[in-house]
Amino acid sequence: MYLRWIASYIHFHDKRHPASMGDNEVERYLEYLVLKQDVATRTQATALNSLSFLYKHIIKKSFR
Repeated sequence: MYLRWIASYIHFHDKRHPASMGDNEVERYLEYLVLKQDVATRTQATALNSLSFLYKHIIKKSFR
């Protein structure tokens, strides 16, 4: 499931590498999920946890 959310995040930002993105891009993506995709609260949490994992364990960069 994490891979699906990470891929969605990357595609949402026109296939930019996550290392070149940060807090602003994460916020825009999560806002998109809430406002345009109307995803459930639990789904939002899963998406956020996926991105947190990506940045903390793979990219080795933290975000807010």
